[in-house]
Amino acid sequence: MAWFRKPKTRLQATDRRDLPGDVWEKCPSCGEIIYREKLKENWNVCPECGHHMRLPATGYIGLLLDDGSFREYDRALRSGDPLGFTDLKPYRERLAAAERKSAHGEAVITGEGTMDGIPVCLGVMDFSFIGGSMGSVVGEKLARAGLRALEKRAPLLIVCASGGARMMEGIFSLMQMAKTSAVLAQLAEEGIPYVAILTDPTTGGVTASYAMLGDVNLAEPGALIGFAGPRVIEQTIKQELPEGFQTSEFLLEHGMLDQIVDRRRMKPDIVQLLRHMLGLPAPDEFALPSPAA
Repeated sequence: MAWFRKPKTRLQATDRRDLPGDVWEKCPSCGEIIYREKLKENWNVCPECGHHMRLPATGYIGLLLDDGSFREYDRALRSGDPLGFTDLKPYRERLAAAERKSAHGEAVITGEGTMDGIPVCLGVMDFSFIGGSMGSVVGEKLARAGLRALEKRAPLLIVCASGGARMMEGIFSLMQMAKTSAVLAQLAEEGIPYVAILTDPTTGGVTASYAMLGDVNLAEPGALIGFAGPRVIEQTIKQELPEGFQTSEFLLEHGMLDQIVDRRRMKPDIVQLLRHMLGLPAPDEFALPSPAA
């Protein structure tokens, strides 16, 4: 009787030494070693356990919008340094370094495109740019996106990923909470849909403003969503916090979210939602978006 070694169907942790560092990725949830190309094709969702790893801002544009339909706005806007802020390094140097790292000029990309042929205005936050922090330019770009949605009477979508307000701009950053909220109030008065999509992480002043003001608030599985950190909250209220209280699952259970949406189903689910909100007929069929480019 011949003996055969059963071929491995999954890459084991012991195989790491045999692979270049830029070929594989370890899932932080289940520990599975995944080929990066396979992970990319699955929109950075672990194919074994479904853990949602972070997706770049450009990835969400490709995920949500029809191919070739995106038109970016306000790309040239840049933050100033109104306070002349310096901590370990000057704020202007941090901005320059963040732009080199992210290849974007700010922590949000805004523009317009179509979703299954439906015109939409879109804002996608970029966590790689100073932690997706909300400075004056982030607020300005999102407010302009809202005003364009108002002018075009097109739904507005904002993909949130942020550590909160940008401390280097002080009160100028905090003012963006009111500015963006005022524009969203105008959309609500006109009956123009606004869908907020909360990803990991969504915290601070972003959570306290436009991230939670959607006509529908959606979130990805397992996303960290909150205002202050757990330690600050515990010290303030002098109580022990429940396990996982700042996850999207906990917030959905307690009525803070409308739905948790798997990233791989996000586009068809939002299209179905928009068609309902706009009074449009449902499509006969819907193709899932192709893998990330």
